[in-house]
Amino acid sequence: MANAIGYSDKPWLSHYENGAPQQVEFEKTCMPEFLDKTVTRFPENTALIFQGYKVTYRELNQMIDTFATCLTEFGMKKGDSVAILLPNVIPCVVAYYAVLKIGAIVVMNNPLYSDRELKHQFNDSDSKLLVTLDLLGNRMIDLRAQTQIKQIIYTSIGDYLPFPKNILFPLVAKKKGLAAAVKPAEDLYRWKDLLARTSPNPPGVDIALEDIAMYQYTGGTTGVSKGVMLSHANLSSNVQQVRAWFPQFEKGEGMMLGALPFFHVFGMTTAMNFAIYMGWGDILVPKPQPEPLLEAISKFKPTFAPLVPTMYIGMLNHPHIKTADLTSIQGCFSGSAPLPLEVIKEFEEKTGAVIVEGYGLTESTPVTHINPYAGGKRKIGSIGLPIADTECRIVDLGDGVTDMPIGESGELIVKGPQVMQGYLNRPGETEKTITDGWLHTGDIAKMDDEGYFFIVDRKKDMIISGGYNVYPRDIEEVLFEHPKIVEAAAIGLPHPTRGEQVKVFIVLREGETETEEGIIEYCKGKLATYKIPTLIDFREELPKSNVGKVLKKDLRKEELEKSSADAD
Repeated sequence: MANAIGYSDKPWLSHYENGAPQQVEFEKTCMPEFLDKTVTRFPENTALIFQGYKVTYRELNQMIDTFATCLTEFGMKKGDSVAILLPNVIPCVVAYYAVLKIGAIVVMNNPLYSDRELKHQFNDSDSKLLVTLDLLGNRMIDLRAQTQIKQIIYTSIGDYLPFPKNILFPLVAKKKGLAAAVKPAEDLYRWKDLLARTSPNPPGVDIALEDIAMYQYTGGTTGVSKGVMLSHANLSSNVQQVRAWFPQFEKGEGMMLGALPFFHVFGMTTAMNFAIYMGWGDILVPKPQPEPLLEAISKFKPTFAPLVPTMYIGMLNHPHIKTADLTSIQGCFSGSAPLPLEVIKEFEEKTGAVIVEGYGLTESTPVTHINPYAGGKRKIGSIGLPIADTECRIVDLGDGVTDMPIGESGELIVKGPQVMQGYLNRPGETEKTITDGWLHTGDIAKMDDEGYFFIVDRKKDMIISGGYNVYPRDIEEVLFEHPKIVEAAAIGLPHPTRGEQVKVFIVLREGETETEEGIIEYCKGKLATYKIPTLIDFREELPKSNVGKVLKKDLRKEELEKSSADAD
């Protein structure tokens, strides 16, 4: 009888926890206005902490107004694109909100990208001005000639540090690779100098909710990055949807761990915009590796931590975990990849926190699903329930329209106020991705009869071996249970008779050894014969995107190039 339930019945609504509304009464308010509300209500609350340097909401607002004035004086106006190329530092938050405030369009960029990738994003977005780090300054001066960028503004890690770090920084910075001398150039400005000589007097700009707020580029995990057009309504709606999901958290009383990169949509919404909406302090961690993460948590006591699996795994495997105090954390949000059950258990024991897994994608600003946090049923391995005002269906992989029976796999499609306006300069791609308001995620999923969703795999990652569909995630889950394995990734490679064969890449725990035969033997009895990997590759590390997703396209490309070279 379970199949009598349909997606239109929204069985998930009956599993919302107490206090989480089925529909949000959306405030028709843009993020800069939410910031104004927070400043009015909590002017002296800490807004940002960087290495112990604290900025209140009143001070943050003044910095944003000052930088918004600078941008205007440089000729930036409503609808112009401004590129930000920064890790999680104070100027990143300031620049983001200043650009939105003047009605211009934010273009966030990953500082780890190559010049080729950055050039594509600068030109595709028609960026007119760039805010970056001194460490990248000389590269950007050289790259500027191939773009429409006129002014470059650079900041330094040392611009905002508490005493005595601010005194010591110049002495050690260059030696440690934390600062760089930027060569003289036209239209090049130092962040601190600009702010010091400008009075905060930004122009009043009418911003409509339907106006584009940012071009957020996709991770490029499956090809060339595309500019996702997110409106002010998209940003505002998704923050309000996340807030509705956590009714027990109070405004003005929390502390956020700002470790997820803000240049990625997951970090931008859950760790930056949500913190500002709530009037919380945000502990900025520009390099979210195990040691600085453990140090930031122990020292500054965050209550809420949105992270990705590699961060949880990294901290638990770091020697400092034994002495670190992580008990301030009450809630954790995990996304971007599945979180192994063992990791959840271990981290929750260590912290006393509750980890809720969720799901989203750049095209949905990003959050669409979260597991209940308190008082509701969490299902480990599930991405949870669709959040308020989000519709979901599982449709046939072939036609993309026909609903699949409950419990059967197909493509996950979603609809809601967080769904993007389309891809910049790519109407054909937009048409393929959004049909009648439904966003095709490219993820294979299923829904159970209680309305919980489970990601089976990426449509693009599915391996077809001997005519069978093989989902890499099934194999990876088995390997994650192996006591010697820290990370695993499965891909499909061409095979003369089976179509594709399974190859796995494995990172072992420090000090452990294992053989290919041992791994294959381990998989027998746990996986169907056609799913058992035939090729094993032990690695020190796996290539990852900035939010910890394993870059399978890079692994596949590497293997295909290898086999083509062997054939030659």
